[in-house]
Amino acid sequence: MAYQINHNIAALRSQRFLDRSDRAGRTQLERLGSGLRVNRAADDASGLTISEGMRAELSGMHQTVRNAEQAAGLLQVAEGSLQEVNNLIVRMRELAVQSATTAINDDNRQALAAEFGQLVAEADRIAQATSYNQESLLTGYGNGVATGSTALAAASETGVRQVNLAASQGGVYTFVDSAADGALTLGNGTVTQTLSMGVLLDGTVVATGTTVVANFDRLGIQVGLAGAGVAGAAGTYTDGDLDGHQLMVVAGTGGVFQVGPHGGYQDRIEMGIADLRPSGQVLGLGSLSIDTVGNARSALGDLDRATAVVAAERGRLGAVQNRLSFSIAYTENGIGSVQASDASIRDVDVAEATTALARASILSASGSAMLARANLSGMAVLSLL
Repeated sequence: MAYQINHNIAALRSQRFLDRSDRAGRTQLERLGSGLRVNRAADDASGLTISEGMRAELSGMHQTVRNAEQAAGLLQVAEGSLQEVNNLIVRMRELAVQSATTAINDDNRQALAAEFGQLVAEADRIAQATSYNQESLLTGYGNGVATGSTALAAASETGVRQVNLAASQGGVYTFVDSAADGALTLGNGTVTQTLSMGVLLDGTVVATGTTVVANFDRLGIQVGLAGAGVAGAAGTYTDGDLDGHQLMVVAGTGGVFQVGPHGGYQDRIEMGIADLRPSGQVLGLGSLSIDTVGNARSALGDLDRATAVVAAERGRLGAVQNRLSFSIAYTENGIGSVQASDASIRDVDVAEATTALARASILSASGSAMLARANLSGMAVLSLL
């Protein structure tokens, strides 16, 4: 056996293995200290990329839950004010009924008319004062479909039952609906989308007792088309009925709720609230009077119509609130699933890391002992001197 003093190969090898054990031990200590398997890109390059994408999505999903909760609060404010407006309209109708009888004289009617006028003014004030985060809600909120849209005005011919908007642009949208070709096109002169209606129709008509939805997702417009016998529908749709008809989307402020973490139309809920001031065109109560028997009797029909409009609007707001509740539940379920996936990539397996740390500690201790043993081999040279 040759003795060498310039190079102790055994010691160098022992030192190399000792360094390897020390690095492994430091890695496991870092993982156990942070609770993460992936602390830097070098730990798992592809895993880090996937995990960071999941974390970005999770952050957006948490915010969309808060967005939906805020949207529900906004709708609750609007619905609460409409309830008070409805109460005022009910009282106004009571006064109109009282004024319509000949058992009272004109002086009595003047007193009733005075209260009637004050109630109209109060309902108007409530509508104007109702706001959320400095945005007025009952004087026209969000995009809406103008009542003058021919597709709606001629619903008895077109079969259009309802129109829902989802982040659509304001403007005039025109239908192209050639008879018997099974295609329905809607466009605003800039963007156009064509749907194949064959899978939705029973031949050339909507099936009896059903409603189909023509979803123009690129435009953010959904058109409900009714078949024969559908309750609340003014007419039925047959292929070709919508040709040349228009939808006029009136752009407003607000009314678009971001309830998804991405930028697609499916990540937003859009709704609008009409101008529900009693003095406005929708309710049209500003010009009513009950100072005469004739005026009081004429006012009853307008008040009944206003009550129906307010009740329908409250029902629509309640429906959107319920939709937001389901959106929150869906998103929270998704948060749990994405977090579980992220944890499987990023979190450390404590049992595995503890075992690896124990192994590295044992190897480090034994490596230190072997390095000391290897260094002693050089001492044999001194016995030869």
